[in-house]
Order: sequence, then structure tokens, then C-alpha cells
Amino acid sequence: MSDSHARETTPILHARGLGKQVDSGERRLDILTGLDLDVFPGESVAILGSSGAGKSTLLGLLAGLDTPTHGELMLFGKSLQSLDEDGRAQLRAGRVGFVFQNFQLLPTLTALENVLLPLELMPGRDHQSRGRDWLGRVGLGERLDHLPKQLSGGEQQRVAVARAFVTEPELVFADEPTGNLDRATGRKVIDLLFALNREAGTTLVLVTHDHHLARRCQRCLQLDGGRLVELDRDEVEA
Repeated sequence: MSDSHARETTPILHARGLGKQVDSGERRLDILTGLDLDVFPGESVAILGSSGAGKSTLLGLLAGLDTPTHGELMLFGKSLQSLDEDGRAQLRAGRVGFVFQNFQLLPTLTALENVLLPLELMPGRDHQSRGRDWLGRVGLGERLDHLPKQLSGGEQQRVAVARAFVTEPELVFADEPTGNLDRATGRKVIDLLFALNREAGTTLVLVTHDHHLARRCQRCLQLDGGRLVELDRDEVEA
């Protein structure tokens, strides 16, 4: 996205002076300090960082799954601090999708039932048809009735991708989406994630330590010392 276009568009995500502290014994640890971030509609943004840098903590804050210690944070133009947990959930409903490193599929539900979960609060749609369609799009049209334990890791992550996109969200968060997959399977899942992202015009924010994955995004940011630094994609090692 060009700078001129970005300036003309309201950020879908806006953070200023964002901070997160946690207590560890008698010490208070600063995980994030004075962090600033704007993400605009249609962008794909990678947040790089070493293990323990606070990437997953940041993603949880941006998604309203956790609350910051201080700073300003807005999602879809709404202040997340002004909303309680139910209000944040209502704001995300149908508009935000998630892809997690450990898949987070419910073990007692079939692939189709897992994909249908985000649609439960969305009336007026043929949910079964929509869920079947998305599983078909990720290549699992013949595995609708399989439980997660009957699927490989790559297949489970494809179910998770279908679940993330089934509501046609405006924004998808991905937390180390290839972290539990071998390299070949991980690349197939990432190819699928970016293909679906382009088709839907969704905004994508992912956290990763995988530089190859980060280079697929339009923007790369490095989380270091609790703050974000913009990187030139050519500076990110493949």
C-alpha cells in the first residue's frame, strides 16, 4: 500500500504508546513499552521477533484478547479500552479471524463443526453450505466429518485457515501459523493463507520468527526491546 493511499485511509488498527507489564514474583516486567502501530485496510504486515520478545502478547492486545497496561488502542475505529470483554467479543464477531500455531481446534468436533463455530452468532446465512465451501477451498472437501485427531498437522491448520476466513472477515491475525509444521507443509499452508487473503482483500497481521514468511508480507516490523521498528523487506534475511 502506498504512503499516499495509507494517509487517505483510516487505520483498521491503531496503537499509540502501547505498554504491557506483568508481575513476576516481586518484579514487574515490561514486555511492551511505548509501542506505536498503524495497520491500514488491505495490508499484510509481518511482526518479527525472537522467542520471548512479546510477539504473541502484542497480537493478543491488538485483537482485544488481552488488555494493555497503558496506551491507546483502537480496532475498527473503536477504543478497545472503552469496551468490556463481551463488548470486545461483539466487535470482533464476524470481522476478525484467527490462525494459531497450535491450531486450537475443538477435539470433539468434526472439521466442519470447527469451521462453523464463528458463524454461530451470524443469523440469516446458510452456514452448512458456507462451511462446506470453505473446507473445499482449502482442499478438505472429503474430510468434513473427520475429527482433528484423524487429520495431519497440515490438515488441521488448513481447517483453522478455513475457520478464520469463513465469516469473510476484514482482519485476520496469524500467530506463528507454521510453527508446528514441517517446512514443506508449512509453505503449502502459507501459500494457501496468502492466496485466500488476496482473494478476499482481507487485512493480515501475522507474528513469526520465520523470515521467509515475513518477506511475503507488504510490510515487515521488528519487535525489539518492547517497541516496533519498520524494516525494509530487502533487509529481512530469506
